[in-house]
Amino acid sequence: MADAPRFHAWRPHPWHGLEPGPNPPDLVHGYIEITPFDLIKYEVDKATGYLKIDRPQRTSAAPPTLYGFVPRTYCGDRVSALCPGSTRGDGDPLDICIVSERPVNRVEILVPARVLGGLQMVDKGEADDKIVAVLANDTLWSDVEDISALPSALIDRLQHYFLTYKLTDLKAPPVVRIQSVYGRAHAHAVLNASIEDYQAKFGLA
Repeated sequence: MADAPRFHAWRPHPWHGLEPGPNPPDLVHGYIEITPFDLIKYEVDKATGYLKIDRPQRTSAAPPTLYGFVPRTYCGDRVSALCPGSTRGDGDPLDICIVSERPVNRVEILVPARVLGGLQMVDKGEADDKIVAVLANDTLWSDVEDISALPSALIDRLQHYFLTYKLTDLKAPPVVRIQSVYGRAHAHAVLNASIEDYQAKFGLA
């Protein structure tokens, strides 16, 4: 009798139970919480692993890409050390924005993504980097090597979204700042730091 296929009899926690990717820091997994069609901000509940509503968006801006996080990463001291102006990491998994030619309207999915760069964001003194990547086997974007090859309008939209997505008073100044847009090499350093921060925090490889 042939061996039975191996499978999980339970659903792994998306932050702690999944791998960062097949070949980090270049090729990673993005666990998707929000799509470009969502005007509600969803996020994974850290205790249960289920998706929950964080808040409705106050502005009309929608995320221009898929948005989620890289499993088994953590923004701690090592990530903060790579982000001038921050005093600590934000204590969350590392965020990732994934560009895809075809519209994807599903969340709670794993997306293989090739890292191109990122946005160096500081939120109330906390390092809150946003890695920018492309769908690994995308027919339009798969040959792009660095964030500098993406349309500048797309990067502008990403920056606008993150500068406004936490606004509660629409007349108030932004509560976050984006210090720079960085390329692939620095994004790899941030990813490696976040994996090391995760291992130091949780003691898991």
